[in-house]
Amino acid sequence: MDLADQVRAFNRFYTSAIGVLAPDYLNTRWTVTEARVLFEVATRRETTVVELRRSLRLDRGHLSRVLARLENAGVVARERDPRDARRQVVRATGAGRRAFAVLDRRSANAVAALLAEHSRPEQEALLAAMGTIRRVLGEARDQPLTLAAPGPGDYGWVVERHGAVYAAEYGWDASFEALVARIVADYLADHDAEREAVWIAHAGAERVGSVFCVRKDDRTAQLRLLLVEPHARGLGAGSALVAACVAFARDRGYERLVLWTNDVLTGARRVYERAGFALAGEERHESFGASLVGQHWTLDLTTP
Repeated sequence: MDLADQVRAFNRFYTSAIGVLAPDYLNTRWTVTEARVLFEVATRRETTVVELRRSLRLDRGHLSRVLARLENAGVVARERDPRDARRQVVRATGAGRRAFAVLDRRSANAVAALLAEHSRPEQEALLAAMGTIRRVLGEARDQPLTLAAPGPGDYGWVVERHGAVYAAEYGWDASFEALVARIVADYLADHDAEREAVWIAHAGAERVGSVFCVRKDDRTAQLRLLLVEPHARGLGAGSALVAACVAFARDRGYERLVLWTNDVLTGARRVYERAGFALAGEERHESFGASLVGQHWTLDLTTP
Protein backbone atom coordinates (compact mmCIF):
# COMPACT_ATOMS: atom_id res chain seq x y z
CA MET A 1 0.00 0.00 0.00
CA ASP A 2 1.58 3.33 -1.03
CA LEU A 3 1.49 6.49 1.06
CA ALA A 4 -1.59 7.96 -0.59
CA ASP A 5 -3.52 4.72 -0.10
CA GLN A 6 -2.54 4.66 3.58
CA VAL A 7 -3.78 8.22 4.09
CA ARG A 8 -7.05 7.43 2.31
CA ALA A 9 -7.52 4.29 4.42
CA PHE A 10 -6.98 6.32 7.58
CA ASN A 11 -9.49 8.93 6.41
CA ARG A 12 -12.12 6.25 5.83
CA PHE A 13 -11.49 4.74 9.25
CA TYR A 14 -11.45 8.03 11.12
CA THR A 15 -14.55 9.57 9.56
CA SER A 16 -16.43 6.39 10.45
CA ALA A 17 -14.99 6.27 13.99
CA ILE A 18 -16.09 9.83 14.87
CA GLY A 19 -19.51 9.53 13.26
CA VAL A 20 -19.37 12.29 10.66
CA LEU A 21 -20.89 10.27 7.79
CA ALA A 22 -24.50 10.42 8.97
CA PRO A 23 -26.68 13.15 7.36
CA ASP A 24 -27.98 14.15 10.82
CA TYR A 25 -24.76 14.95 12.63
CA LEU A 26 -24.99 14.18 16.38
CA ASN A 27 -28.71 13.46 15.93
CA THR A 28 -29.45 17.04 14.96
CA ARG A 29 -30.90 18.48 11.77
CA TRP A 30 -27.47 19.65 10.58
CA THR A 31 -24.92 18.11 8.27
CA VAL A 32 -21.26 18.11 9.31
CA THR A 33 -20.51 21.10 7.07
CA GLU A 34 -23.48 23.06 8.39
CA ALA A 35 -22.46 22.27 11.97
CA ARG A 36 -18.88 23.40 11.32
CA VAL A 37 -20.00 26.68 9.73
CA LEU A 38 -22.35 27.27 12.65
CA PHE A 39 -19.47 26.61 15.05
CA GLU A 40 -17.26 29.18 13.31
CA VAL A 41 -20.01 31.80 13.33
CA ALA A 42 -21.27 31.17 16.88
CA THR A 43 -17.82 31.25 18.47
CA ARG A 44 -17.00 34.67 17.01
CA ARG A 45 -18.70 37.96 17.70
CA GLU A 46 -18.91 38.40 13.96
CA THR A 47 -17.12 37.12 10.89
CA THR A 48 -17.24 37.62 7.15
CA VAL A 49 -17.94 35.32 4.26
CA VAL A 50 -14.38 35.78 3.03
CA GLU A 51 -12.95 34.80 6.42
CA LEU A 52 -15.16 31.70 6.52
CA ARG A 53 -14.05 30.66 3.05
CA ARG A 54 -10.41 31.13 3.99
CA SER A 55 -10.52 29.29 7.32
CA LEU A 56 -12.72 26.41 6.12
CA ARG A 57 -11.29 26.20 2.58
CA LEU A 58 -14.78 26.01 1.11
CA ASP A 59 -15.74 26.83 -2.45
CA ARG A 60 -17.55 30.15 -2.80
CA GLY A 61 -20.71 28.57 -4.21
CA HIS A 62 -20.82 25.73 -1.67
CA LEU A 63 -20.41 28.10 1.28
CA SER A 64 -23.11 30.38 -0.13
CA ARG A 65 -25.56 27.47 -0.30
CA VAL A 66 -24.70 26.37 3.27
CA LEU A 67 -25.17 29.91 4.60
CA ALA A 68 -28.48 30.20 2.75
CA ARG A 69 -29.78 27.03 4.43
CA LEU A 70 -28.62 28.24 7.86
CA GLU A 71 -30.18 31.66 7.25
CA ASN A 72 -33.47 30.10 6.16
CA ALA A 73 -33.41 28.04 9.37
CA GLY A 74 -33.04 31.26 11.36
CA VAL A 75 -29.68 30.41 12.98
CA VAL A 76 -27.47 32.92 11.17
CA ALA A 77 -27.99 36.38 9.73
CA ARG A 78 -26.06 38.05 6.92
CA GLU A 79 -25.76 41.75 6.22
CA ARG A 80 -23.48 44.17 4.44
CA ASP A 81 -20.70 45.58 6.58
CA PRO A 82 -21.59 49.25 7.19
CA ARG A 83 -17.86 50.04 7.18
CA ASP A 84 -17.23 48.32 3.84
CA ALA A 85 -20.16 47.47 1.58
CA ARG A 86 -18.02 44.95 -0.29
CA ARG A 87 -17.91 42.71 2.79
CA GLN A 88 -20.75 40.50 4.00
CA VAL A 89 -20.86 40.06 7.78
CA VAL A 90 -22.25 36.85 9.29
CA ARG A 91 -23.56 36.57 12.86
CA ALA A 92 -25.30 33.88 14.89
CA THR A 93 -28.86 34.63 15.95
CA GLY A 94 -30.24 33.72 19.36
CA ALA A 95 -31.61 30.52 17.84
CA GLY A 96 -28.19 29.90 16.31
CA ARG A 97 -26.42 30.20 19.65
CA ARG A 98 -28.91 27.75 21.17
CA ALA A 99 -28.44 25.33 18.29
CA PHE A 100 -24.68 25.60 18.66
CA ALA A 101 -24.89 24.91 22.41
CA VAL A 102 -26.69 21.62 21.66
CA LEU A 103 -24.09 20.65 19.06
CA ASP A 104 -21.21 21.61 21.34
CA ARG A 105 -22.56 19.62 24.29
CA ARG A 106 -23.29 16.51 22.23
CA SER A 107 -19.90 16.67 20.51
CA ALA A 108 -18.07 16.93 23.84
CA ASN A 109 -20.05 14.01 25.25
CA ALA A 110 -19.38 11.87 22.17
CA VAL A 111 -15.63 12.50 22.31
CA ALA A 112 -15.54 11.86 26.07
CA ALA A 113 -17.34 8.54 25.54
CA LEU A 114 -14.90 7.57 22.78
CA LEU A 115 -11.87 8.35 24.99
CA ALA A 116 -13.37 6.55 27.99
CA GLU A 117 -13.05 3.25 26.10
CA HIS A 118 -9.25 3.54 26.30
CA SER A 119 -6.59 3.69 29.00
CA ARG A 120 -4.80 6.90 29.94
CA PRO A 121 -1.60 5.88 28.08
CA GLU A 122 -3.68 5.11 24.98
CA GLN A 123 -5.41 8.48 25.26
CA GLU A 124 -2.07 10.27 25.52
CA ALA A 125 -0.69 8.35 22.53
CA LEU A 126 -3.78 9.28 20.53
CA LEU A 127 -3.44 12.98 21.38
CA ALA A 128 0.27 12.95 20.54
CA ALA A 129 -0.49 11.37 17.15
CA MET A 130 -3.16 13.99 16.51
CA GLY A 131 -0.68 16.71 17.37
CA THR A 132 1.75 15.26 14.84
CA ILE A 133 -0.90 15.26 12.11
CA ARG A 134 -1.83 18.87 12.83
CA ARG A 135 1.78 20.03 12.82
CA VAL A 136 2.82 18.12 9.68
CA LEU A 137 -0.19 19.42 7.77
CA GLY A 138 0.69 22.97 8.73
CA GLU A 139 -1.64 23.92 11.51
CA ALA A 140 -0.12 24.10 14.96
CA ARG A 141 2.95 26.24 14.24
CA ASP A 142 1.75 28.63 16.91
CA GLN A 143 1.74 25.96 19.62
CA PRO A 144 3.85 26.98 22.63
CA LEU A 145 7.38 25.57 22.65
CA THR A 146 8.48 24.23 26.04
CA LEU A 147 11.44 22.28 27.40
CA ALA A 148 11.03 19.66 30.11
CA ALA A 149 12.93 16.89 31.83
CA PRO A 150 12.28 13.44 30.33
CA GLY A 151 9.14 11.61 31.38
CA PRO A 152 8.09 7.97 30.95
CA GLY A 153 8.83 6.76 27.43
CA ASP A 154 10.90 9.79 26.47
CA TYR A 155 14.26 8.01 26.43
CA GLY A 156 12.87 5.31 24.15
CA TRP A 157 11.45 8.03 21.94
CA VAL A 158 14.92 9.63 21.66
CA VAL A 159 16.39 6.35 20.40
CA GLU A 160 13.53 5.58 18.01
CA ARG A 161 13.36 9.05 16.47
CA HIS A 162 17.13 9.31 15.98
CA GLY A 163 17.09 6.00 14.14
CA ALA A 164 14.07 6.88 12.01
CA VAL A 165 15.01 10.49 11.17
CA TYR A 166 18.64 9.83 10.26
CA ALA A 167 17.73 6.79 8.19
CA ALA A 168 15.12 8.79 6.27
CA GLU A 169 17.23 11.92 5.75
CA TYR A 170 20.75 10.54 5.36
CA GLY A 171 20.36 6.80 4.76
CA TRP A 172 22.26 5.89 7.94
CA ASP A 173 21.97 2.25 8.93
CA ALA A 174 20.98 0.59 12.21
CA SER A 175 24.48 1.02 13.68
CA PHE A 176 23.63 4.68 14.32
CA GLU A 177 20.48 3.75 16.22
CA ALA A 178 22.58 1.24 18.18
CA LEU A 179 25.03 4.03 19.08
CA VAL A 180 22.21 6.27 20.29
CA ALA A 181 20.77 3.38 22.32
CA ARG A 182 24.16 2.84 24.01
CA ILE A 183 24.50 6.55 24.83
CA VAL A 184 21.03 6.62 26.37
CA ALA A 185 21.55 3.33 28.24
CA ASP A 186 24.88 4.53 29.66
CA TYR A 187 23.28 7.79 30.78
CA LEU A 188 20.43 5.98 32.53
CA ALA A 189 22.75 3.45 34.16
CA ASP A 190 25.15 5.94 35.67
CA HIS A 191 24.73 9.68 35.50
CA ASP A 192 25.44 12.57 37.83
CA ALA A 193 22.15 14.35 38.44
CA GLU A 194 23.99 17.47 39.63
CA ARG A 195 26.22 17.86 36.57
CA GLU A 196 24.26 16.13 33.78
CA ALA A 197 20.80 16.75 32.33
CA VAL A 198 18.44 15.98 29.46
CA TRP A 199 15.75 18.17 27.91
CA ILE A 200 12.80 17.17 25.73
CA ALA A 201 11.26 19.92 23.59
CA HIS A 202 7.49 19.99 23.19
CA ALA A 203 5.32 21.96 20.78
CA GLY A 204 2.03 21.90 22.59
CA ALA A 205 1.74 18.31 23.82
CA GLU A 206 3.95 16.85 21.08
CA ARG A 207 7.59 15.86 21.55
CA VAL A 208 9.66 17.58 18.87
CA GLY A 209 13.27 17.48 20.05
CA SER A 210 15.92 16.43 22.55
CA VAL A 211 19.42 17.22 23.82
CA PHE A 212 21.75 15.71 26.44
CA CYS A 213 24.39 17.53 28.49
CA VAL A 214 26.86 14.98 29.95
CA ARG A 215 30.12 15.16 31.87
CA LYS A 216 33.26 14.51 29.82
CA ASP A 217 35.67 15.43 32.62
CA ASP A 218 35.67 17.80 35.58
CA ARG A 219 36.13 20.88 33.39
CA THR A 220 34.39 19.77 30.18
CA ALA A 221 30.75 19.00 29.38
CA GLN A 222 29.57 17.39 26.15
CA LEU A 223 26.43 18.19 24.19
CA ARG A 224 24.96 15.00 22.73
CA LEU A 225 21.91 13.75 20.85
CA LEU A 226 20.52 17.05 19.63
CA LEU A 227 17.44 16.23 17.58
CA VAL A 228 14.61 18.30 16.12
CA GLU A 229 11.76 16.62 14.27
CA PRO A 230 11.82 17.60 10.57
CA HIS A 231 8.31 19.05 10.61
CA ALA A 232 9.15 21.19 13.68
CA ARG A 233 12.24 22.88 12.26
CA GLY A 234 11.91 26.63 12.10
CA LEU A 235 10.13 26.85 15.46
CA GLY A 236 13.33 27.59 17.37
CA ALA A 237 13.47 24.22 19.13
CA GLY A 238 17.09 23.55 18.19
CA SER A 239 18.29 26.92 19.45
CA ALA A 240 16.26 26.58 22.66
CA LEU A 241 17.67 23.11 23.38
CA VAL A 242 21.27 24.21 22.76
CA ALA A 243 20.76 27.34 24.87
CA ALA A 244 19.46 25.22 27.75
CA CYS A 245 22.49 22.95 27.49
CA VAL A 246 24.91 25.90 27.42
CA ALA A 247 23.25 27.60 30.39
CA PHE A 248 23.27 24.39 32.42
CA ALA A 249 26.94 23.64 31.68
CA ARG A 250 27.98 27.17 32.62
CA ASP A 251 25.87 27.10 35.79
CA ARG A 252 27.46 23.81 36.87
CA GLY A 253 30.95 25.23 36.63
CA TYR A 254 32.23 23.64 33.43
CA GLU A 255 34.87 25.61 31.56
CA ARG A 256 34.01 24.38 28.08
CA LEU A 257 31.26 22.60 26.21
CA VAL A 258 32.17 20.30 23.32
CA LEU A 259 30.28 18.30 20.76
CA TRP A 260 30.87 15.97 17.84
CA THR A 261 28.78 16.10 14.68
CA ASN A 262 29.09 15.51 10.93
CA ASP A 263 29.36 18.08 8.16
CA VAL A 264 26.18 16.86 6.43
CA LEU A 265 24.11 18.12 9.38
CA THR A 266 24.05 21.68 8.10
CA GLY A 267 21.01 22.81 10.07
CA ALA A 268 22.53 21.68 13.37
CA ARG A 269 25.84 23.33 12.52
CA ARG A 270 24.10 26.66 11.99
CA VAL A 271 22.52 26.33 15.45
CA TYR A 272 25.92 25.63 17.01
CA GLU A 273 27.52 28.58 15.25
CA ARG A 274 24.77 30.94 16.44
CA ALA A 275 25.32 29.69 19.99
CA GLY A 276 29.01 30.61 19.77
CA PHE A 277 30.61 27.22 19.12
CA ALA A 278 33.82 27.18 17.05
CA LEU A 279 34.98 24.37 14.77
CA ALA A 280 38.04 22.74 16.39
CA GLY A 281 38.83 19.94 13.93
CA GLU A 282 37.59 17.51 11.28
CA GLU A 283 38.27 13.93 10.23
CA ARG A 284 36.93 11.61 7.54
CA HIS A 285 35.40 8.35 8.70
CA GLU A 286 33.24 5.47 7.52
CA SER A 287 30.30 5.07 9.89
CA PHE A 288 26.62 4.21 9.84
CA GLY A 289 26.94 2.86 6.29
CA ALA A 290 28.15 6.21 4.91
CA SER A 291 31.32 8.16 4.13
CA LEU A 292 31.31 11.16 6.46
CA VAL A 293 33.36 14.08 7.70
CA GLY A 294 33.21 14.26 11.48
CA GLN A 295 33.52 17.64 13.15
CA HIS A 296 34.56 18.64 16.67
CA TRP A 297 33.11 21.89 17.98
CA THR A 298 33.89 23.69 21.24
CA LEU A 299 32.49 26.59 23.26
CA ASP A 300 34.47 28.49 25.91
CA LEU A 301 32.20 28.89 28.94
CA THR A 302 34.56 31.07 30.95
CA THR A 303 33.70 34.19 28.96
CA PRO A 304 30.18 35.74 29.00
